[in-house]
Amino acid sequence: MRILAIDGGGIRGLIPAIVLAEVEQRTGRAIADCFDLIAGTSTGGILACALTRPGPDGSLYTAEKLTGLYESEGPKIFHRSLLKRIESVDGNIDERYDDTGLNTALRDYLGDERISRARTDILVTAYDIERRAAWFFRSSAARTDPTREFTMADAARATSAAPTYFEPALVRPVGGGEPSALVDGGVFAVNPAMCALAEVAHAGRRDEIELLASLGTGSHTRPLRYADVRGWGRLEWAAPIIDVVFDGVADTTEFELGQLLAPAAYVRLQTELKVASDNLDDASSDNLRRLRIEAERLLRERSADVDRLVAALSA
Repeated sequence: MRILAIDGGGIRGLIPAIVLAEVEQRTGRAIADCFDLIAGTSTGGILACALTRPGPDGSLYTAEKLTGLYESEGPKIFHRSLLKRIESVDGNIDERYDDTGLNTALRDYLGDERISRARTDILVTAYDIERRAAWFFRSSAARTDPTREFTMADAARATSAAPTYFEPALVRPVGGGEPSALVDGGVFAVNPAMCALAEVAHAGRRDEIELLASLGTGSHTRPLRYADVRGWGRLEWAAPIIDVVFDGVADTTEFELGQLLAPAAYVRLQTELKVASDNLDDASSDNLRRLRIEAERLLRERSADVDRLVAALSA
């Protein structure tokens, strides 16, 4: 049993996409054919869907192809018109971005494909804001339960509905039924690797895990200085607390998996952002170039772990 988990992080999803392109190039295999389960949150959930979506001829998107989702579509997804800035008071009283660019990109890359037809099992996280509960799009469940069958585009839209950035997603099962109001699964699992482990354990296959590869999207580098935050109230904490929660959840999951899995079975590829912005919505051409530099540095500095990952997938 080989598991891939991909963190959330908005435009920073370019980093794991580049890492996966290197893995594909070196193994000579599509990512979907290298793993038995792919879990993703937010941008990682989009990648999970896109990497496993079978084309009309059965072909799959390569990870290299999906870098275009960030470099070509990213500036359209994270584009704010002057009118939107004014109407939202620069994101203070409404979501920052109109979802037109995001919805168009998801339709273009995912079409009407259903999660039950994923080439490899997927698990995509979201959060139900009306029922106040974690939500999981699971291809294994969709194959046997019509109420759990959704389009990949709907799953991707829901998992990427980051609060304050995009409005919640209202999604219905393909066959009809009650809708669910969902937001980004990053509010509880920005690193979905532990959710993936639980999925496998629930199926009684915990002892079959050969490899769990967990890919980050770059860690935050801007400290919150005590002298600055000691007097903050709700207004000042409103924006930074989201990043604090996302970072804390990701780091906790990394710690837990490091304790639960044998070193040979666990590979976590994460990097501290040194030249790129850690904003999840900085899709400027300069930052996209810098994110590519970060990914290439990660591949160099963690070359031994990348070699180990490739060897395990090639065995």
